[in-house]
Formats: sequence, C-alpha cells, structure tokens
Amino acid sequence: MNGPIDGLLSTLHLTTTGARTTEDIFTGPSQWMPLGRVFGGQVLAQSLMAAMHTVEPERVIHSMHGYFLRPGDVEHPITFSVDRLHDGRSFSTRRTHAFQNGEPILSLIASFQTRDDGLEHQLAMPSDLPDPESLPSTADVLGKVDHDVARYWASERAFDMRHVPSPIYLEVEGERVPRQAVWMRAFGRLPDDPNQHRAALAYASDYSILEPILRAHGVAWTTPGLKIASLDHAMWWHRDARVDEWLLYTQESPSAAGGRGLSLGRIYTRDGVLVASVAQEGMVRVPNPGSFD
Repeated sequence: MNGPIDGLLSTLHLTTTGARTTEDIFTGPSQWMPLGRVFGGQVLAQSLMAAMHTVEPERVIHSMHGYFLRPGDVEHPITFSVDRLHDGRSFSTRRTHAFQNGEPILSLIASFQTRDDGLEHQLAMPSDLPDPESLPSTADVLGKVDHDVARYWASERAFDMRHVPSPIYLEVEGERVPRQAVWMRAFGRLPDDPNQHRAALAYASDYSILEPILRAHGVAWTTPGLKIASLDHAMWWHRDARVDEWLLYTQESPSAAGGRGLSLGRIYTRDGVLVASVAQEGMVRVPNPGSFD
C-alpha cells in the first residue's frame, strides 16, 4: 500500500467466482482499524459496489437504506450476497447482505435509475463558512497525541477532514449547538470510475455524521465511557461529484432521546452544487447523561 487512499481502493475491489444461483456472491477485504471493528462506512461502500456490479452501467444509484446489525471484525474478509429484487423500465432495486462467520453484519437496499430529465432545484450551500485551506487538518489537531486511535485518525484515514467551527476530538469548543460542517477530500486521486466516487462518498459520509449530537451536549470523542455506534444509514445521490476534490458536508441533529440520536446531512461541491443528502440514527450513550445538559 502507498497510503490511506490505496487502502480505500483495495476494499472497493471485490472479487467473485462468477457463479450465481439466486444471488450474486462477492468477497472483499477489511481495512485495519485500531479497535478491531470494521468501519461502518467501509461495509456500506463495499455493499454498494457489490450491488453496482449487478446493474447495467447506464443505471446509476440514487438511494440506499442500510441497517448495521453486528460489528464486523477487521481480521476477516466480508462476503456480500446481492439479491436482484427488481429490474423495471427505468429503475432497478438490489438488496445486499454483508456476512462474516455466517452472520449478517449489514443489510442494505439500493435503488438505481436510468438518467432522466425532470424538474430541478436545490437548497443553497451556506455562504458564510471559511475555506478548507484556512482550517486545521486532523493531523494538525491529533498529530502529537500518543494514542492508537489518534494516530490512525491523524495519518491513516483516507479522507482529509476539516471541521467548522472546530473538531471535537479532544474537547468541544464554543457554543453547544446540534450542527456543524466538515470540509472533506480524499488524500489522493481516485480513478475516473463514477461508481467508485459514489461508493467512496458513502464511505466518507459515515465519518462524522453523528458528531452534531455530541457537539450539542459538549461531549468530545475522548469523553470517558462514551459509547457510540451507527444503527442505520440512508443516502440519496442527487448529482455526480469527485471525492478527491473538496466537498462541504453540512450536518445537524434534530433530536436525541432514549440513547439514540438522529443526524441529517447535505453534501455540496465547493462551487455549491448539492451532491447528496444523508440521514443516520446512532446509539449514543454516556455515563450520567444529565451532567452534560
């Protein structure tokens, strides 16, 4: 491997024997993670790539809904089974299950459509945010922290992440609000295959989407006893974009209750084109939660 971007591209390269019964079967590697659990964005992206391999190239993914069922183990590869649920005149639907040790770790349904003309509008991108070049990178913030997770986040993730107003890795600075924005860009050039960029966007969308829940209560990632996990993830692709160019990911949490929180996100190109929308619910547990209010 020549760097984090090669690790991402390696996971997106799935293998198959070509055999098919009622489902298409693929396998893919797991990226190393410091805590031994498969990154949720990885299995999302791989499940999408598996589904994409079963759809005609002119049909482009426009939505997916996935449920995380069990934590994955980075020591083992993942098997993906794709059920070709429906192929209509304009739309195709696929269901992907990701398995380890014979048990499902993710269940996902994705929909594809042939390109079509129609009505066009979008919500405008915020215009009052700083440029990514003026913000510290994760390496700037965590580069000197002597901890496996900090080292991984600082130098081994595939995406450069720059927070507005500031990251919450070590502490939550400023006002406690349930919203933030993140500039993100892959740490290297990806091939020109649009499907790889769409899958990589799903991968990156899982990095920080639950952080508005933490920011609203002043809970940093280093808070003792914090337990956080993705439960389900939905995404809609509106327009094409390259993930190796700067993208703005705006995020807000409308609600948290019962040990769960919901976050919504929108992803824009640097020149303001709305690329995708995201929704995720996650488990968020902290000791003595009342002490953070």
